[in-house]
Parts: sequence; C-alpha cells; structure tokens
Amino acid sequence: MTGFNRQTDYDYKEMRAAIIKWLEAKLKAESLEWLQSTGEKLADNPEDWFLYTSFSAVPRHTGKEELSFSDDELAEAESIRQNWTPIGWTAGQLGRVYLLLTFADAGEEEFLDKIEKIFLTSDMSEAVSLYKGIPLYPYQEKFKKRAAEGVRSNMTNVFNAVAHHNPFPAEYMDEGAYNQIVLKALFVESVLYKIVGLDERANETLANIMVEYAHERWSAGREVSPELWRPVGPFITEAYADDIQKVLDHPDKTHKQAAILALMSSDYSGKDDLLEPHQGLISEIEENNIGWDDIGKEVEKD
Repeated sequence: MTGFNRQTDYDYKEMRAAIIKWLEAKLKAESLEWLQSTGEKLADNPEDWFLYTSFSAVPRHTGKEELSFSDDELAEAESIRQNWTPIGWTAGQLGRVYLLLTFADAGEEEFLDKIEKIFLTSDMSEAVSLYKGIPLYPYQEKFKKRAAEGVRSNMTNVFNAVAHHNPFPAEYMDEGAYNQIVLKALFVESVLYKIVGLDERANETLANIMVEYAHERWSAGREVSPELWRPVGPFITEAYADDIQKVLDHPDKTHKQAAILALMSSDYSGKDDLLEPHQGLISEIEENNIGWDDIGKEVEKD
C-alpha cells in the first residue's frame, strides 16, 4: 500500500488532445503547425531517426519559456490525470511530451523500446522533459525503474523532474524509495512542498530519518530547512520534544512557524505545553491561514 490514491483509468489520448489545445492558445501559428504535422507523421510509426530528431528539435520551434495556465486548464489537467497539473512546465517540455504521446499509438513494445533509447541518449534538457513526462505516458507500471534512475541522478534538474509536481513517486514507489526522495531533496537543497503526496506518504521511518538528518546538520553547525518538520509532525513523541523546542527557539519566524505547524498536526500529549508560550504566533498562523506550502515558498526565496 502506498498510502496515496493511484489513478486506474488514465487515458493518454485524452491528455494528448488537452495538451495540443493548451498549446494552441499559447504558441504562434507556425509553431503549432509544426508540432501538429510532426505528430501526425509520428502517428504513422516512421523510422527511428525521425522520432529522435523531432523530439530534440521541439524547443527550437516552441521556445523554452515557462507557460502559465488558467484555473480551468489546471482543473482539466487534473481531471484527466489525477494528482497532476502542468505547473512549472515550459512550452518545449510540453511539446516534447505531446510528440511522445502521439508516437505511443505505435503500441506498447515499440513505444517502450524507443522511449528508453531516448532516455539513454538524452542531454539534460531532454532528460528533464522525459522524466517530467513519466506520469503522462501509457504503461505506467513499466516506468518504475526509469523513475528510480532519475531520483539517483546527480543533476538536480533531473532529480526535480521526478520529485516536483510529479505524482508518479507517490503512486508507484515503495516506502523506502519515497523516503529517499524526501531526504535527497533536503540534501540537494530542493524544496519539499512541491513533492506530491508528502503528507499522505509520511511515515514513522521517514520521521526518524528526518530527525537524524537534523541532528547531523546541527552537530556540524549547519542550518536545517524548516520544511524538514512537515513529515515529522504526525509522529512527534516525547523523544522529539527537545528537537521541536530547539526549532521553537529559533530566531527566524519561519522556523518557529514550522515547529508550530508540526506540533499542530501531532497527537503528542505534551504539545500544548510546548505551544503555550507561542499563542501570538499561533493566532497569526490561523488568521493568515499559513500552511506548509507557505513555509516552502519562504524557503525557496532564500
């Protein structure tokens, strides 16, 4: 059990149609025409070189700017692919995935064989598109090993492509692998609030890992991200009381807020005593509806 709901009726063709509709409103006519005509050729299962060169060429036609999406478009995305929205995607990335979804009509064996070859020969920009696209491909179960490779990447952009705004890890990775994503995100100074399913996949083992990591950082005289306490909160016990008190005593308000949010999410019997001296900050959190995403955005500014 993953502790996170997995979609069972995803239709990649429906997503493909939505993507080209979104791009129609965001690209120049000639760029859209190239993308559509190339997709039509890929649907006829052309020679390998055409798929590879077309995939590589997309940003030259679409540009590389990050796209903005309306609330309706974001809602449509999530209605087609549960837990996913195109937040943070560029025109080039979305165009590349569109072409791959067009080629997917070639069938499972052909699609998986060709996309693996693209993974193996991709540069960093291409790899980011490929890994971000994993939750949108058909045959989801077949991409577990490839997603794990992305997590192990020493390129932060590639790691983030798997870790951020990507429901695949929460849906398909076991507890140990998911916990590793969270720990690595801290290690490479990548924010946690963009990791899908963090609250649902939180577990006692992860809480222990987070606290041990905090101890290591403190022992080395280094700061700890306030986001670290998010997956710890539901598992706070007396054993963590001194650690939470240390964060409550931090001079930075964001750290104090994180400790309060962690305590508020816990069933720890001693939490009221820890929270009592901070009623003013608690009121501010409640009045301004401050949550973990706000903590993450503050961390991202630094």
